[in-house]
Amino acid sequence: MNTHFLALQLMAFQGCLGAFDTLYHHELTEALPGRASARRELAIHALRAMIYSALFIGLAGWAFHGAWAWVLLVVFSVEIVLTLWDFVVEDRTRLLPATERVTHTVLAMNGGAFIALLALNTPQWLAMPTALAWQPQGALSVFLALCGVGVGLSGVRDALASREIGKLALRDGAATELRFGPPGRSFLVTGATGFIGQRLVRALLRDGQRVTVLTRQVRQAAWLFDGRVDCVDSMTQLPTSRRIDVVINLAGARILGWRWTAARQAALRASRVELTNKLVAWIATAEYKPAMLVSASAIGYYGIQRRGDDAVLTENDGPQAMFMSDLCREWEQAAQGAAAHGVRVACTRFGLVLGTQGALPMMLLPIKLGLGGPLGGGAQWLSWIHMADVIGGIAHLCRSGEAGVYNFTAPESLTQAQFSRVAAGVLRRPFGFPTPGWPMRLMLGEQADLLLEGQRVAPARLLESGYAFRYPQLEGALRSLA
Repeated sequence: MNTHFLALQLMAFQGCLGAFDTLYHHELTEALPGRASARRELAIHALRAMIYSALFIGLAGWAFHGAWAWVLLVVFSVEIVLTLWDFVVEDRTRLLPATERVTHTVLAMNGGAFIALLALNTPQWLAMPTALAWQPQGALSVFLALCGVGVGLSGVRDALASREIGKLALRDGAATELRFGPPGRSFLVTGATGFIGQRLVRALLRDGQRVTVLTRQVRQAAWLFDGRVDCVDSMTQLPTSRRIDVVINLAGARILGWRWTAARQAALRASRVELTNKLVAWIATAEYKPAMLVSASAIGYYGIQRRGDDAVLTENDGPQAMFMSDLCREWEQAAQGAAAHGVRVACTRFGLVLGTQGALPMMLLPIKLGLGGPLGGGAQWLSWIHMADVIGGIAHLCRSGEAGVYNFTAPESLTQAQFSRVAAGVLRRPFGFPTPGWPMRLMLGEQADLLLEGQRVAPARLLESGYAFRYPQLEGALRSLA
């Protein structure tokens, strides 16, 4: 087997592994096109993808002779530099999951191998007259050409996503009307590197507030916010003499994922209840008590609302005897412990938060593919809220200083089928492809209640307090994000 043919085989493997990395990690689990912090990474990915597209298509059927061999060597050098730059940017902006780190390592090793093998041919190619010599390799050439088309489309996708993130940053920067109270106050934010936390911290910084973040990813958080925040990885690092005016507690492991086994339930409780208890313990010893604690919760507090039950749930309704209800109740009870130290406590029960990250991209994927329709019958209620109203609502509570429990949901509640129909209309896709609920129930167990049941929840107290929703209806909310 000659080295050229072996290099092309390794390129084919690179194409398969790269497709897995893009679809599984970048699109599904990490949702990079929706991350404000991923703009530079996406731009690098776009440029690398265009280079790989040219390499796949060019090397699929041609040999690069004469001066073209020099062009090939230059392209290889640029690709190596971009790969190293990509590693640095990733390390600064996010904590890669283990599977992505392994995948990137294998991609780097395999890429180095096929580049080295192709480089072995360059002395021979340089000695030939300048030409692109047609040397097809049968089915392998066809597959490589298809890989080139696919990676090229991926590059266009990343370039457009990077541009849209830039536009979103400009819109956020223009949102100077958002106020969290007098400028110069000191905020402690947990969960600052998460879906909601990133937007919140940037809004606080734009408003002239001083921000400290509690995070396990200190280095990434420092880079993420351009060194404009103080970072601690435990409450023990925060002196009791430190003045904190407002604590915003958003920390919590992702609720959707593996089955709610006893071990996973314990992990979910630890990330919410135990961390909140540590916050309250620090407040108890603090020399200067915060004026307010805004602590996250969820409408899972209300349990599930059976099909055909159209009752509207408000903050006066109670929990049910089930895990997700117990988790929210214990979370809120832990936060209320700060009230004993003179701190005003506001618990924010979030509905489905619509943004460029979170659950929405996954929910819209089947609709974008033309497979949108009712899930599990579609009669379950879905209470949602736009990210802008999450940040706006938190700012409203910080300004007013009002304590209590607040439902963070939009005034408009829809069934799952209605939600999908509106989304299909916004995306100009067909609607009506039904999806049964039993496979989800089989895979997720009790966790499937989050998707197959639901709650019709109204933001009664938030409206009574005078908050004006920026996106009260779903169609406008989706159009701002689509």
